[in-house]
Amino acid sequence: MPETPEELYARAAGSLRMPPVHEWDTFPFEGDLRVRRLLPPEPAEPPRMGEGGIRCFRCDAGDDRYVWTDDTWRLAALPEPSGMPVIVLLEPRVHVDFHELPDDLARELGPLMLRVEGAVFSVGEIGRVHIGRWGDGSEHLHFWFIARPSRLPQLRTSFVAIWDDILPPLPSEVWRQNLSAVARAMAAGSGTAHVA
Repeated sequence: MPETPEELYARAAGSLRMPPVHEWDTFPFEGDLRVRRLLPPEPAEPPRMGEGGIRCFRCDAGDDRYVWTDDTWRLAALPEPSGMPVIVLLEPRVHVDFHELPDDLARELGPLMLRVEGAVFSVGEIGRVHIGRWGDGSEHLHFWFIARPSRLPQLRTSFVAIWDDILPPLPSEVWRQNLSAVARAMAAGSGTAHVA
């Protein structure tokens, strides 16, 4: 029988530990840190944006809001520049969560993720492309592709998402050029680029 959230909370209360992140070269903070108090379990999971396809901003967005599209998939950018050279989100047109992905889309997903990664690398000066799926904010399936600049090893690992918030945003012109490179690379295989 699995541990309930209440049992986990009771076991963890008062015995949280600070991981040695301050020793990691990639940790973006210094100084005294402390672990926050663990809050007790909620009565139920909080609702996510667009649950059941109702008021889903991803479903409601037109293709002009995307970097690239094809008949079944779309590639979105953040609404404004951030600290990393490129961040794009891959999502299916159909409103599903990961465990609901139809077999035909599941078969397309792996090769498509490789294409998106290659398109992000086409921007140049990219060290790695981190791919993530969290799914706590929006029910509509989406995968994050976060480009880490090359030759900046301090920005490695899962902290790249935090560094994205710390670094100053890219100049708008550079951001648009990077998105355009991604869109062109994707459209070279198939689909439509929506960023000039």
